[in-house]
Amino acid sequence: MNYITMKLNADHLIRQALAEDITNEDITTNAVMPEPRPGQVQLIGKQDGIIAGLEIFKRVFQLLDENVTVQMNIKDGDRIKSGEILATVSGDVRALLSGERTALNYLQRMSGIATYTRSVAELLEGSKTRLLDTRKTTPNNRIFEKYAVKVGGGCNHRYNLSDGILLKDNHINAAGGVKKAIQMAKEYAPFIRKIEVEAENLDMVQEAVLAGADIIMLDNMSPELMKKAIELIGGRAETECSGNVTLENVSTLVNLGIDYISSGALTHSSPILDISLKNLQVV
Repeated sequence: MNYITMKLNADHLIRQALAEDITNEDITTNAVMPEPRPGQVQLIGKQDGIIAGLEIFKRVFQLLDENVTVQMNIKDGDRIKSGEILATVSGDVRALLSGERTALNYLQRMSGIATYTRSVAELLEGSKTRLLDTRKTTPNNRIFEKYAVKVGGGCNHRYNLSDGILLKDNHINAAGGVKKAIQMAKEYAPFIRKIEVEAENLDMVQEAVLAGADIIMLDNMSPELMKKAIELIGGRAETECSGNVTLENVSTLVNLGIDYISSGALTHSSPILDISLKNLQVV
């Protein structure tokens, strides 16, 4: 995430997170540190994993005090070890204390997603299949969580509802069938937009192919049924597998020859990576 992207899209979300944690004042910090004092604190990993979100971590403190500096020993995407000193944060002790929890919440959550994503992506190495995330993200945290997926080695599916056409079961029901839904989408959307259709059985797959779908999502199908569906599609559309895809079962899908595997678990079920700020020193 570059500086411009962060300023345009992330700063107001970080400010909201800080305001959630500090409605009037940080009464504890103000009690023990009534005047500005310089200090520093170490960022320490407490688990092995993939780090993600360092610029967001730093930005939290800088929004509280623009003079805070962070000396990084690692970069996003690096594999870290438990006990490793990852960075040193220096500045007004009041900013370090007040921003600690919010900064760590972002870093732990994003690093957890990157770590889990990397573990799934590694199982797909050597195949043509690309790992995708979904819109199953924490409200107001999508920009951070989808960034973490990319750091972990996954790819982003559509960012939001304005980003692409995906005709799911309820859209199909609303339109009156697969063929009708695809026809309506083609008439409404710009020609440069691909049309993806969710299919739950072989009849829906056949209808989607004949109606000219660009991508067919094979939803909650068994590996055996997906194999038949891919043969039926015969390269006439790209293929995506979705539905309860996790670290535990993704290896059963590797050899199907599917183009994409999407997994909501990357963002909704990944545990945080344990990271702490320790050894605060007041100068």
